[in-house]
Amino acid sequence: MWLGACTSTIGTWMQILAQSWLVYQLSNSSVYLGLDAFFGQIPIFLFSLFGGVFADRKSRRSLLLMSQWIQLVCAFTLALLVATSVVRVWHIWCLSFTVGVAQSFGGPAYSALIPTLVDKKDLQNAIALNSIQFNLARIVGPALGGIALVKLGAQWCFTLNGISYLAVIASLLMIRPRFVPVKTEESVLQSMRQGIDFIHKRAGMIALVALAFLATLFSYPLITFLPVMARNVFHGGANTFTLFLCFSGVGSVVGALIVAGSQAHSGQARQSLMVMLLLGIFMAGFGFSKSLALSTVLVCASGAALMVVFALNSSLVQLSVSDAMRGRVMSVYNVAFRGGMPLGSLISGLLIKQTSAPAIMAGNGALVVLLALYFLLVRRDVTEL
Repeated sequence: MWLGACTSTIGTWMQILAQSWLVYQLSNSSVYLGLDAFFGQIPIFLFSLFGGVFADRKSRRSLLLMSQWIQLVCAFTLALLVATSVVRVWHIWCLSFTVGVAQSFGGPAYSALIPTLVDKKDLQNAIALNSIQFNLARIVGPALGGIALVKLGAQWCFTLNGISYLAVIASLLMIRPRFVPVKTEESVLQSMRQGIDFIHKRAGMIALVALAFLATLFSYPLITFLPVMARNVFHGGANTFTLFLCFSGVGSVVGALIVAGSQAHSGQARQSLMVMLLLGIFMAGFGFSKSLALSTVLVCASGAALMVVFALNSSLVQLSVSDAMRGRVMSVYNVAFRGGMPLGSLISGLLIKQTSAPAIMAGNGALVVLLALYFLLVRRDVTEL
């Protein structure tokens, strides 16, 4: 499963790089770039609760297979549009939305499936290992994508992404999960309510969900608007963007290794908030930096801090829920976690148009610092998890 997912994620990051650059090249607009991220992520915010219900009542493997096939078709469609020179930004938006819908059902199923492949004592390491494959792909994918984009054209990035889905499809057909959801007569709304009630009754869980939303709202624009920073601040091209994206991935792998190597299973929330303070400082520094070398280091450090925060928070939620409820609870968490991404990208894109990308990067970093301080000093129920 790890090998299949890693191969597919490499293809996905090749597409993310080429698609971001293509949208910015076609539109020359940070707003359009933000809208592309918005259309790709908003379905996850809208439909993940339904996806979580289905992940707890149907085969998680079947849901994932359906999601992968849809994303494969979208990748090949975009490749064809670019190869025939008829691609428009609205085509990309439509395909991004379709991929987002597929991910809104595949995401909860994947989150619920991974813990059923390992023992509970190995869960934190499994989550960290999964983060490593995702972020290792963030290094390899943009590196390969940058070469393919410059040498072969964007259509080859999308084609190779489509082919990469076959690896995860093959791995899904091979695995044998330990837990398979049982059929239920409950309505979808009843099942959804159970997941929400679980989070409401568990101490500190609501604050953790709110933290997931706000953290991504302020921090995800760092990734979305790297093309703008590369082009407008450092006057570079696709190679500069690729450099930033690769070093962000390097940092994320380091962060995931730190989490995987940690032996502490208590005080994770406090550790996460302390690292979030550092994340805000790194982001603000990236906004103010005029040096390419320093900015690359800060992007790398931000990637590491971001991964530690997200991996620790995800572990806290996963360890608090049973297999039977996992899909629904994780879907609520993912709605918050992924919901902050499109809104943050859209708001930051509009603000960048009125001000500048460095100013918004620095401002978002300051907000991340304030958010961490609030939960450390005021909402201390989170730090007790």
